[in-house]
Amino acid sequence: MSMLNYFYDNDLIRIYKDQPKDWRDSLKISSENLVSKDIITEEYVNEIINNVETNGAYIVIVPGVVMPHALATGPGVLDTGISFSKFEEPVSFEKDNPEKQGKLFFTLAAKDEEQHLKNIQDLMELLLTEGMIEALSGIETMEDYEHVMRDFETAGS
Repeated sequence: MSMLNYFYDNDLIRIYKDQPKDWRDSLKISSENLVSKDIITEEYVNEIINNVETNGAYIVIVPGVVMPHALATGPGVLDTGISFSKFEEPVSFEKDNPEKQGKLFFTLAAKDEEQHLKNIQDLMELLLTEGMIEALSGIETMEDYEHVMRDFETAGS
């Protein structure tokens, strides 16, 4: 389960108790970790928000899971990385559409198209692991995350 370890080893996990005021706020908050580590700039975050305003809630990849990203070659990408953020309650991206809300955010940034596709592939592999979305949705502390990491590591070996 290398993705779980990647988030952990690189301090790319944030568990939020405070609920964002709206989906735009959730994208800013879930991107803070990558901004603080100089992987992206605020310009990239604004690009993600603009894309959602233009194209709709395409970043909600399955109910409960949001994958904020913009073009690999777009503005504000300084390095390649993925961060994981979890909110207490689902954030709605489309009024009255439960299919378009999520509390697990995997924010992607990549320096080029190849790395972008690899990020998506690695993330899909993680999310397609049976029980993973449910397990990550249930975490409330870093200790909970460590348990999930251990459980899935054991299951995979």
